[in-house]
Amino acid sequence: MNTNEMKIEFDSKSENESFARVAVAVFAAQLDPNMEELSDIKTAVSEAVTNCIIHGYEGREGKVKLSCRLEDKTITIVITDDGCGIEDVEKAMEPLYTTKPDLERSGMGFAFMEAFMDDLSVESELGKGTKITMVRTIKGSKVQS
Repeated sequence: MNTNEMKIEFDSKSENESFARVAVAVFAAQLDPNMEELSDIKTAVSEAVTNCIIHGYEGREGKVKLSCRLEDKTITIVITDDGCGIEDVEKAMEPLYTTKPDLERSGMGFAFMEAFMDDLSVESELGKGTKITMVRTIKGSKVQS
């Protein structure tokens, strides 16, 4: 079994969302994903990291932890914060549900993560933070050179 792992931790600042996207994309590139797969992974990571920054820490400074594990043709991405947590995970995962309508949040973050990844799980505890685990199996390019 071929595996590889990486972990990074960064401040909960909006400018670090693009850093997280690129870091995961570069790491995932080892699996030779096609452009659509790479784009899907980057979008899911963006949504998860943005949720940590906007909802988890609510403007306070904190740390976002991101880890990736490659195993055969599968990438597992885990993004955690030590923020305020989610009171009702099931409700939070409903499309269009947002706790921040004043910030023009669409409420589609979890829906995008679910649509773009093969598996999504969310664990959260009030006052302790949230852990988002996303899994995607890479099929890669259909065209062989």
